[in-house]
Amino acid sequence: MIDNLSMLLKVYLTAIPLIVLIGVYCIVVTHNLIRVLIGVEILTKAVTLLLIIAGYVTNNTAFAQSLIITLIVVEAVVVATAAGVILNVFKNNNSLHVRNIKHLRG
Repeated sequence: MIDNLSMLLKVYLTAIPLIVLIGVYCIVVTHNLIRVLIGVEILTKAVTLLLIIAGYVTNNTAFAQSLIITLIVVEAVVVATAAGVILNVFKNNNSLHVRNIKHLRG
């Protein structure tokens, strides 16, 4: 059991930082608003994986599951709101480039 847990921890503790780096890279490097939103989604998936492994290690899976469900609900609200903002930016500018947001007035 201990070997299985240590192997699982090694896999997760190498995968989670890689997923976080991919999400941060996607947010920082790109100039497209849809890609920024995808980067935020990737970051939240890394947090979800981190909560899963934390619940498994601490033997508190019920609490981890409730946190994950809450995270999924918050993530859905954030995505819906961000998608609405992105659609309005596209409607006003005919572009999804980040630098075109400066020209918005409101």
